[in-house]
Amino acid sequence: MSSLQQQIIAELKVMPTIDVEQEIRKSIDFLKNYAKKHAFIKGFVLGISGGQDSTLTGKLAQMAVDELNEEAGAPTYSFWAVRLPYGRQIDEQDCQDALDYIQPTKIYTVNIKDAVDASVNALLNAGVTLSDFAKGNEKARERMKVQFSIAASNDGVVLGTDHAAEAVTGFYTKFGDGGADLMPIFRLNKRQGREILKYLDCPVHLYEKVPTADLEENRPALPDEVALSVTYEQIDDYLEGKEIPEQARKTLEGHYLRSMHKRHMPITVFDDFWK
Repeated sequence: MSSLQQQIIAELKVMPTIDVEQEIRKSIDFLKNYAKKHAFIKGFVLGISGGQDSTLTGKLAQMAVDELNEEAGAPTYSFWAVRLPYGRQIDEQDCQDALDYIQPTKIYTVNIKDAVDASVNALLNAGVTLSDFAKGNEKARERMKVQFSIAASNDGVVLGTDHAAEAVTGFYTKFGDGGADLMPIFRLNKRQGREILKYLDCPVHLYEKVPTADLEENRPALPDEVALSVTYEQIDDYLEGKEIPEQARKTLEGHYLRSMHKRHMPITVFDDFWK
């Protein structure tokens, strides 16, 4: 194992194998302890996309809320699940299936199309034309803005779905889906997340579906693995300390090095990062 691989594994806190029950408990206790420590917090907010990561994070959040309410002896805490389509989402049924599985305290639906289009048009009027890729980032940031607004209106905090297989590649929008308060599944890779959902009796199609960010209109439902030019199996193997094909390793480590700025707080003159 190279020193860079060791560094990445240590930074992202990935274990080669997991005890599923223990990891469930770790995430739930993390959320519960944070809520108990900060008395103003009344619950958690998360956008539900119909994919593996938000389904897992949402389920763990609702489990934490259920335990908190049982301990409080009253419905004191809530989990607010948010649907955030841009127009009509092609896999909307998966989103509804995820919500049925999670059974959140409350569901909000906010269609971001008007807000994103208004932003794109305002920039265009100012002489700035966004590429399809940049517009995709607008969508991600609008979704996170909405979640923070809902959190502010409900005394909640915003959850993120960042996990090790996403973090290592930087495959998220800076200050978009990467800009949350709490990351309950940080440390897990993709296959470990699937293990947990399987254990929690999640509908199979929600964790076996092809992962896609689905932000680009010129390439709708583009699979993550196509965008990244490396498979999640290879990413997971790498994060578990295994050898992967040389080209896959170079591609993955290239993603990691280019996206280091996404895993760093805003840089100041005192940081060596920028030098």
